[in-house]
Order: sequence, then C-alpha cells, then structure tokens
Amino acid sequence: MSATDDAALRAAIRDKVAAAGTSFYWAMRLLPASRREAMYAIYAFCREVDDIADEENPLAVKQAMLDDWRREIDRIYAGTGTKPLARILAADAKTFDLRREDFLAVIDGMAMDAEHDIRAPSLKDLDLYCDRVASAVGRLSVRAFGDSSAAADRVAHHLGRALQLTNILRDLAEDAERGRLYLPRELLVGVGIIATEPADVLQHPSLGAACDALADIAEKHFADARAAMAQCARRAMRPARAMGAVYHAQLVRLRARGWSRFAEPIRLSKPVKLWLALRYGLI
Repeated sequence: MSATDDAALRAAIRDKVAAAGTSFYWAMRLLPASRREAMYAIYAFCREVDDIADEENPLAVKQAMLDDWRREIDRIYAGTGTKPLARILAADAKTFDLRREDFLAVIDGMAMDAEHDIRAPSLKDLDLYCDRVASAVGRLSVRAFGDSSAAADRVAHHLGRALQLTNILRDLAEDAERGRLYLPRELLVGVGIIATEPADVLQHPSLGAACDALADIAEKHFADARAAMAQCARRAMRPARAMGAVYHAQLVRLRARGWSRFAEPIRLSKPVKLWLALRYGLI
C-alpha cells in the first residue's frame, strides 16, 4: 500500500469516526496526530466487528465473518494482513505495541452477542463480557495513548467496565427491543425479579433498585479508574480522563432521571461533551 493509499484510507476512517457521533471523538482529538489516527483505526475495527454481531444474519454467517476477522488478526501479526483496515492496524500495532490478544478478546466479546441474546447473565459472565467488549478496547487504547504500564492496564480494566455498565443502563430500552437484557441475574433476583424476558423485567416495579445496584458498581469502577490514572503518565491519560468525565456525567443524569422512565433518552450536547473533554483532558 502506497503512502498515498495509506493517507486516503486513514482519511476515510477519520471521516467515519466523526460521522458516527461517538462520545469518544472529542477525547481522541486530544491526542497527537499519529496516536489519534491509531485510535480512529481501533474504533473502526470495533465498529466493524460490532456491526457483524448486530446484523440480521444467520448465526453461521456471523460466526464465519467473526472467524474471518480472527484470521485477519493473525495475519496482521504475521505481516500479511489483507483487509485495508487490517493493513492500517498492522502499522499501528507495530508502532504502539498493540497486543494481538486484545484484538481477539474484542472479537470474542462480539461473538457472545452474536451467538445468543444475552438475558440476565450472571455477574461473572457480565464481567467477562465487559472485559472483552470494553476493557480489551481500553487495553489497546492506553497503548495508543502512550502508556503501557500495569497501572494503565488497571485504568483499562476499571474504566472499560464503568463505561460499559453505563451503556447498559442507558440502553435498556434499545437492548430490550433486540431481545437483550444485560442486567445481572443476582441483582435482579436480589430485588425480587425472577423474570428474564426483557419486557417483563423493564415493567417490574423493582427495576429501579436493580439499576441502582448496577450503577453503584459502575461508580466504584469510575473511582478505581481515577485512582489508577493517578499512577500513570499524566499526558497519556488525558483522553481517558475526558472519556471518564463524559460517561460519568451520563451516569449522573441517568440516576437523576430515574429508572421508571428508562425509555426517555439522556444526551449530552456536543458543547457539553467538548467542555468536559477540555476540562478533564487538559488539566
């Protein structure tokens, strides 16, 4: 791939990320150009495999497409990647020491969604899911940010889980429409909810207590992530601080809105996201 082709592909990836409206966009903008471009590529990879899991295709087709990406990850680390995005990722993996097992963990997480509709998983299974679809992304991200220390991996561990649990609480209605329910079984049973059918759970009068319990777990992960960030290279953690601030603000708004209006969306405006990114990303 020529330098011109490389630049064109990176521009296309950049445009796709900007158009996606992701909360991560402003945090990514805090990075130096080369690290920012690597984050865009990581995000594009995550979106591609996530789309495979969510598409209306037979299970065998989804599994085949995810297996194709597993083989492509192997080719990336063998220096023989074939997909255009894989060739970009190969360059970034070499530059920033991105780990093969983290890419594969992301794919494994998407396979959990593809293989069956997750409904009231155990806390253990939910934690594994969060590790794969979120904390593994975090482990790739902190290396692109510029910190590959054990403390940075702890940031990825806790912040990834905090962000994913916030997503789960934010997307209750959307997930239920897909037949999914990520609220963990132990928290549901603990407040008297035995059902696992998403619509039944969301109509249960004790739903709020289960959601508050999961929000408490998310809050603990946010706090542990902040503690780990204090042990990392400060400049490298700017995007992590910004992402944590944006998502924590969403969690605060969710709790203020209450769980009886779970279908009522909460959104942070672009100016608010930008302010949070700058406020927490530049200090």
